[in-house]
Amino acid sequence: MKGRLTAFTAISLILLTSCGQRDTAVEPIAKNENCMPLEYADQFSVEYLEDGCSLITIDKDRYILVPDGAEVPENSDGAVIIEQPAENIYLAASAAMDLFSGIDGLDSVSMTSTDSKNWTLPEIAEAVDSGKISYIGKYSMPDYEALVENDCQLAIENTMIYHSPETKEKIEQLGIPVLVERSSYEDHPLGRMEWIKLYGLLLGKYDEAERFFNEKTAAFNELPQSEIPEEQRKKVAFFFIGSGGYMNVRKPGDYISKMIELAGGKYIFTAEDLKVDDNALSTMNIQIETFYELAKDADILIYNSTIERAPDSIDDMVKMCDILGDFKAVKSGDVWCTEQNMFQQSTGEADMIIDMSRIFSGTAENQLTYLHRLE
Repeated sequence: MKGRLTAFTAISLILLTSCGQRDTAVEPIAKNENCMPLEYADQFSVEYLEDGCSLITIDKDRYILVPDGAEVPENSDGAVIIEQPAENIYLAASAAMDLFSGIDGLDSVSMTSTDSKNWTLPEIAEAVDSGKISYIGKYSMPDYEALVENDCQLAIENTMIYHSPETKEKIEQLGIPVLVERSSYEDHPLGRMEWIKLYGLLLGKYDEAERFFNEKTAAFNELPQSEIPEEQRKKVAFFFIGSGGYMNVRKPGDYISKMIELAGGKYIFTAEDLKVDDNALSTMNIQIETFYELAKDADILIYNSTIERAPDSIDDMVKMCDILGDFKAVKSGDVWCTEQNMFQQSTGEADMIIDMSRIFSGTAENQLTYLHRLE
């Protein structure tokens, strides 16, 4: 890549240069006919420029993607330059890894901030274990020398990096562009998956990304979810039993609760019921007594197995919290559990909604990808 610093001078520069502040003055561009067509995502936009470059806008950050072999624009107006195709990527945004996998783009990823034991995707865990993708430390404390020695051409972070602004600044001082993705802020669950189009563009695989996205969303587009009257929708609780004697639930308006609604269900918790706070977390802990009061009449229980130990059966779940034995869904046997890979498998958003739709409509047996029934 042009202007690459040596490891010695780059690390020295980090030690000598103070951290800068994030520029918040730039306004996002408006979408027009020259923009990448997006169906659900609204947290990024791509405008195709006359010189063959692309202007990517994410929140208040702007990036100019320069095609392979093209000249870097002389006047980029402060936008970050990214050269296409991006290679030797440091992918610290773990939710994006599965999207790269979906377009056969893992060969472009050489570093990660998640070690192998914390990956629930076997292909990724194996790649990290084998060294094909190197674990170079936590996102806030990456191995800067490894970034330089691996000739990193792009770092992709999620918004957690803003809690460690000095890390972003140091990576940029190495001459490495940092793209901060905001897929978790998408209002529509499928907006998260649509970020695959942006990653496809970065890798020169946009056609593959668009085809993948269209194939994944085809079945979702055929669901009759909008035709189900409110009074006929199954009431659903999504939760896990915390080790500290509480119940952890998704906040109303979180993307899981939206997936339930899109699948034709009704999330049983409301913001008024839970007295939702304003922090950025998508989950909250509530007392067992409160959970009992609000969820005992839920038609369906979905146990989130990705954090705490998953119960092996309904009886096992009731042993973990005996008041669950009084729940309507427990008595009817309508209790389900997520698979471990649900949250890291970003390409599965549409499939998860379809799984839920099948559960809610009573047509789920032997057709599920991310959920299974507890017996």
